[in-house]
Amino acid sequence: MEHIVTQPSETVIDITCDVCCQSTRVEGYGQQFGTLQAHWGYGSKHEGEHYEVRLCELCFFRTLSHLRRERMVNTMFDEEPNATEDEFGLVLIK
Repeated sequence: MEHIVTQPSETVIDITCDVCCQSTRVEGYGQQFGTLQAHWGYGSKHEGEHYEVRLCELCFFRTLSHLRRERMVNTMFDEEPNATEDEFGLVLIK
């Protein structure tokens, strides 16, 4: 009896950062990237528009830093300062 073994073809996809256009592949660990997404719904000025921006680690944290600064400026004169500024956007710590 003859056995035919087929192996699935391996598709290698290299995702590049949408900001710096560099690869998000980290040798030995695969693709490492963050995503900024928006799906604007009914009533929005951008109703029906969907966005997805893929960012390498460096561009992600630069973007996050910019957003933290914007938050700081917008809350600068609040009576109760935000004590969790370093955790802005952080959902899970390993």
